[in-house]
Amino acid sequence: MAPRKTVGILGGGQLGRMLTHPAALLGIPLLILDSGSHTPAKQTLLPPQPHSHLDGPFTSESHIRELASKCDILTVEIEHVNADVLESVEKEGLCEVQPSPKTIRLIQDKFRQKCYLSDKGIPVAPFAELPIGPSEKDVLEITEKLGLPIMLKAKTLAYDGRGNSPLQSTDSESIKKSLDFLGDRPLYAEGWAPFVKEVAVMVVRNKEGQVKSYDAVETIHRESILRVCLAPLRGERGVNARARELAEKAVGHLEGAGIFGVEMFLMEDGSILLNEIAPRPHNSGHHTIEACLTSQFENHLRAILSLPLGSTELRVPSAAMINILGSSSSMDPITAMADNALTVPGASVHLYGKAESRKARKMGHITLTAESDSELTERLRILLSAQPDADPKWIDPIAPPSPAPSHSHKKPLVGIIMGSDSDLPVMLPATKILDQFDIPYELTITSAHRTPERMVKYAKEAAGRGLRTIIAGAGGAAHLPGMVASETSLPVIGVPVKASVLDGVDSLYSIVQMPRGIPCATVGINNSTNAALLAIRILGTSIPSLQHATDAYSKKLEEEVLGKVEKLEIDGWDKYVKETLKK
Repeated sequence: MAPRKTVGILGGGQLGRMLTHPAALLGIPLLILDSGSHTPAKQTLLPPQPHSHLDGPFTSESHIRELASKCDILTVEIEHVNADVLESVEKEGLCEVQPSPKTIRLIQDKFRQKCYLSDKGIPVAPFAELPIGPSEKDVLEITEKLGLPIMLKAKTLAYDGRGNSPLQSTDSESIKKSLDFLGDRPLYAEGWAPFVKEVAVMVVRNKEGQVKSYDAVETIHRESILRVCLAPLRGERGVNARARELAEKAVGHLEGAGIFGVEMFLMEDGSILLNEIAPRPHNSGHHTIEACLTSQFENHLRAILSLPLGSTELRVPSAAMINILGSSSSMDPITAMADNALTVPGASVHLYGKAESRKARKMGHITLTAESDSELTERLRILLSAQPDADPKWIDPIAPPSPAPSHSHKKPLVGIIMGSDSDLPVMLPATKILDQFDIPYELTITSAHRTPERMVKYAKEAAGRGLRTIIAGAGGAAHLPGMVASETSLPVIGVPVKASVLDGVDSLYSIVQMPRGIPCATVGINNSTNAALLAIRILGTSIPSLQHATDAYSKKLEEEVLGKVEKLEIDGWDKYVKETLKK
């Protein structure tokens, strides 16, 4: 086997640290340039020769050139580097640089990045440039153009919200406060994007132009700092695919190889706007370490070294990432969060080895995996509640508590629907079975005839919300199960409801006689119990614990029958009828 090319990394923080793990497994030699001998990345990987990691600023020309002289390829774990030097290094043939220095320079200036993407037809929020040293008058002119509110942004050296200042009012005090916060930096303004979710997609591109994206994630921020990622993105049908398509298109307009973090806004009308791109591994892709077949870090190395790209598919149905942030100078809260996470199934702790904690500093993260959204939510709630700044008002929308009895779960696996409230007595036994198996479900009314738009919306969004199967009860013409089956990719189980005429046989025939290509299962008339049991067996094909539970349920039924056999033999049938069957 030929020796791997040596990769030099500009920056030795936590992203570099996480690049060292797959590098060690793949036998890729790494050299790191950063100030200090004990940075997070330098702690985890021995260099090719002792003490050969470089100690110095990753923006320094002399240090970059020294690193380039020892490597075959340079890459970055932070974009705030000296792009001019990187371009010179590559032109001189001293070392290959990925991604392209042109891309790094473009992304370093958020205003130039916005102009470039907009010119390429990528949808972005409206924006406008502010002059150097903007006055109150300049800001007022921008608000007349873009409206209120607006977001004032620094063009360069901005991350974790430190270069953003929202402006809600045009009074002198508000304008001065925003300008003072942003300081003496070149600025631009963006029109407000009324988003319903912030979204991110990790995209990997190799030197041959092959592009792959990971599932989109919902990113949840607090005080402009990413706190939680939820994977995959839930929502209306196709939103995940549309987000990935937009991210891949945007990255396709950039030069160079590697992993790119693409941040976007999902708008109220369902459209998606691109916010900004990072030319490196990104915080919103940390879940990929445990949750995906190939992590963003491994794929970054594969891409820049022209190795085959790894699969971006999720290993699990549901995953999350929780940032561990410093709350004070004390390390105790960090240790407490990490120790608490060790008690939670599916949680993996990543501490970054930083010697000092301070408020809002990223000290580590926790990856969480689960077999369903509901299971993930339960575990996520435990982890979020252990944070120093835990606040139910913030936690409840992310990881809602368990519902009150006889109320729908916020993260259901099974949907129970019926055409009329008169069907409710027939459908209630299904809820009892699902309760017995501890399956999260929702129950609602939607009619194929009286609320057709609601029915179609429910069916189309069911899979995107995390549902795995639908139980639909209907009587008479019984169109509901079949109509729902025609609008969703999920398995649908129909329950024929006995009406006042024809004893429910008409409903049974209606559900059974679906056209080819529109499968819809059915059970006996009024038998929602069997519908629930069938739903559980469907779930059990992907959730092993439910398969074990259904085996135990069947065993219990067998034992009950065998008990009756024994009693019948002991008592005789006359006594059995009098004493047992009449109870």
